[in-house]
Amino acid sequence: MRTVTAAAAAVTAALAAGAASVAAGRFASDAALKAPPGRPLPTEPRLTVHATAAGQVVLTRHLAALRPGTYGLSGDGSHAVVGPVLANAVHSADTVVRRLERVTHGTLSPGDAVWLTPNLYVGNPSGTLGLDHADIDVPGELGSLPAWFVPGARRTWVIAVHGLGTTREHVLNLLGFLHRRRFPVLALSYRGDLGAPRPPDGLNHLGQTEWRDLDAAMRYAVRYGAERVILLGWSTGAAMALRAAAHSGLRDLVSGLVLDSPVLDWQATLRALAAARHTPGALLPLAVRAAQGRTGLHDGPGGSAGHGDGAADPAVGLKVPTLVFHGPDDTVAPWEASRRLADRLPGLVALHTVARAPHAAMWNADPADYEETLRRFLTPLS
Repeated sequence: MRTVTAAAAAVTAALAAGAASVAAGRFASDAALKAPPGRPLPTEPRLTVHATAAGQVVLTRHLAALRPGTYGLSGDGSHAVVGPVLANAVHSADTVVRRLERVTHGTLSPGDAVWLTPNLYVGNPSGTLGLDHADIDVPGELGSLPAWFVPGARRTWVIAVHGLGTTREHVLNLLGFLHRRRFPVLALSYRGDLGAPRPPDGLNHLGQTEWRDLDAAMRYAVRYGAERVILLGWSTGAAMALRAAAHSGLRDLVSGLVLDSPVLDWQATLRALAAARHTPGALLPLAVRAAQGRTGLHDGPGGSAGHGDGAADPAVGLKVPTLVFHGPDDTVAPWEASRRLADRLPGLVALHTVARAPHAAMWNADPADYEETLRRFLTPLS
């Protein structure tokens, strides 16, 4: 009897441990599958505002606070824009002084918790940049997709899609540049965004299903006069662009791709976000398996079975000139995957390496260099 009781207790303990492991895997996978648009990813550290003065803000000393370039500075109920670290300011062992460009809304007060974001603007193209735009609805397979359309004289449209942790406001960083070059621009919200349809399972699929919303935007563009399209994407938006260029029925109209911090290996990205939530290393494989079970994510491009190592092969179906902005300091999407892609397709893919820039913020680190590189790439495509 004791043997039976002991065996039953062991089975019960094993089942409880298994259930706990499954629950832990699901929770860890939420870092990527439930990343809310417009909220910081777990890889982005929280900083504290220590003081503000005319044109200056004092922040907690951290590698993030020392990044080169210009960023949004967001808090709960506030948004500002900060420029570079001020070399001539008085710094301390615990603080960094950056240039304070402007406070968009709310206030910055000592003690406020804030984080850096790629988004410099809050609002729409008319209110933030003074550009005429139309609020449109793109018919998608799940329902209407809100988008901004900024007209231009060219017949080649740029369709832009944001990625993890941001919204279509991210496109505003480049919208003035693109408008000056007379490109019509369609900035898309897709499934899971505010005002867009909810995914059937309520989860992000890291581009593997969301690309069909980009395909819908391509069809909208052609219906309203586009003869060619350039797909511009950040993060998982870049993954969407790759899939659309390979699988859309309109792929022959794609003249080029611009990919910023592309998520080329979704498993690596999921592990990075789960680890940033302090998930123990032993549980990271469980997070990957939980994501596969919850979403049907597969290794290969377009949702097909792949190599089994978590890395989709982005070279499959890639036939158009592609410019990749990426750097080794991206802690969300491994830069090595972009380097391998450029090495495999040297005549088709150009990799522009950006140092000391976080995920999806390659422009922020050096806007002038980014825009000049982009200008040279776009000129023969338009």
